[in-house]
Amino acid sequence: LIESMFDGIQRPLDAIEKAANSPFLKKGVSVKSLNREKKWEFKPTANVGDVVEAGDIIGTVQETTVVLHKIMVPVGIEGTIKEIKAGEFTIEETVCIIDTVAGPKEVMMMQKWPARKGRPFARKMKPEQPMTTGQRVIDTFFPVAKGGAAAVPGPFGAGKTVVQHQVAKWGDTEIVVYVGCGERGNEMTDVLNEFPELKDPKTGQSLMKRTVLIANTSNMPVAAREACIYTGITIAEYFRDMGYSVSIMADSTSRWAEALREMSGRLEEMPGDEGYPAYLGSRLADYYERAGKVVCLGKDGREGAVTAIGAVSPPGGDLSEPVTQATLRIVKVFWGLDAQLAYKRHFPSINWLNSYSLYADTIDTWMNNEVASDWGSLRQEAMTILQEESGLQEIVSLVGIDALSEKDRLKLEVAKSLREDYLQQNAFHE
Repeated sequence: LIESMFDGIQRPLDAIEKAANSPFLKKGVSVKSLNREKKWEFKPTANVGDVVEAGDIIGTVQETTVVLHKIMVPVGIEGTIKEIKAGEFTIEETVCIIDTVAGPKEVMMMQKWPARKGRPFARKMKPEQPMTTGQRVIDTFFPVAKGGAAAVPGPFGAGKTVVQHQVAKWGDTEIVVYVGCGERGNEMTDVLNEFPELKDPKTGQSLMKRTVLIANTSNMPVAAREACIYTGITIAEYFRDMGYSVSIMADSTSRWAEALREMSGRLEEMPGDEGYPAYLGSRLADYYERAGKVVCLGKDGREGAVTAIGAVSPPGGDLSEPVTQATLRIVKVFWGLDAQLAYKRHFPSINWLNSYSLYADTIDTWMNNEVASDWGSLRQEAMTILQEESGLQEIVSLVGIDALSEKDRLKLEVAKSLREDYLQQNAFHE
């Protein structure tokens, strides 16, 4: 899975290109999602006679230099290990036989799971630890917790895709699933060009060695586009079940909603607001609710997390349209991109006056304990200065800066320093 590029229904695009001898998808080309010929070295971690249940790790495979793939007992199987092998196998060969009540079951290094159904877990936990993104405006003022959900709405040209790329590059997670859903093909090309060259600060290895790409560009089939975010989050849940912290970027959920609208129209269903189907809100909730920090299945009680970050592209930047409103009812973090800031070349163009994070108070407690005891109060003070600057700017535009007191002028200078020296950040400079 890692370093692979799939379309919305998990067809491997590089394998299709070789099979069809063409860079375009042709009709009738059928290629299996995963390579069935390649052999992987399986190292067992369980022994014959061990009693195992769903989610228990029975062995490992070094998938890339960064990711250790843990082979788990599939859901619905529990019993005693009758036989377990070591060595090199393909993903279809049996590596373990488990004696169950219903008879012996063979376990392979591959699992199948329906994309629209969430993978099971032992229990959900409260997201309390921040997912650092390397973007100062996000990490300081509007943090997202590991296992949280965030939305990035904004008009065209405000920098949604660049924010997503930045979080994918420098986010504090072990696995990244990047879903290009109905956006321009050039944006996926940027990912393919940049990620292999960039080094992960934690491991020193290429960023592609922890990334799964799902590309469903604007000229690819609508049905696959509607399925692609479910495919992405199912892959994310699979790695979560191994005990990893995973982030999934969906760019953009508006294009996914348009695919939903197109299919709903063809099925002659009753349209809702602006032609979107009446079940738009529940489908979006199905997706975002699969994010979370959980205790995974299995005896070892390992913890995993899926953090979902979705871009929203409202037509004309109108945040009152149905997709944005349905998303904001579900997610707890809103990074509102502002065209005015983007035109001033202030990037990331996250407007600190209308963005919010409902995880901020919880994360402040963690930061006060782990980083600095006065983190929360300093953050609040900085935000107050920026809010006061907004009010003072109106006075300055009416009567000029000379009408302000010395104290207010100092506030403006401090706010300017905060904006230009701290919040502004170059996305193309490490």
